[in-house]
Amino acid sequence: MANTDWKTELRNHFENMRILERCQADTVLNFGQFCEFIVEPAFEKLVDEIASFGVKGRVQKTKGRDIRLSLSFPGGKDEQFYYRIFLPRNAVELRMSLVIKGRKNLRSDYKTTEEAYMPDLSPTDVLKLSKEDVILDVLEHYRNFSYEALTSPD
Repeated sequence: MANTDWKTELRNHFENMRILERCQADTVLNFGQFCEFIVEPAFEKLVDEIASFGVKGRVQKTKGRDIRLSLSFPGGKDEQFYYRIFLPRNAVELRMSLVIKGRKNLRSDYKTTEEAYMPDLSPTDVLKLSKEDVILDVLEHYRNFSYEALTSPD
């Protein structure tokens, strides 16, 4: 330990902090581009198509932090289901989280789950997703939620 130059250690520490801050800024930028060019157009395409089934949809975005798709009860305007992709605080790579929230009927409590967003993909592969990939993931979660809600005893 006596051979360690503390000034070098101090310089290395501050350089590492700059690198982390740069990684975080790049991650927020990548997330914003992912939302703008892939997720938002996918959500909007789905909202347009799902309207033909009497389901209203809405897309909401918080710059640099999350994007959310809300779906109403068929034939109504009250929210039944939402699918939210968000970037965890202080993320240094594009590993996002997904929150699914839904309720069986207007009087039911919301059931919420949080999981990793497409955990089998690397951060660089997430940027290669197509709009159709995103739509298929939303539909899978919506279908699972709907089937569970329709078949649950309560």
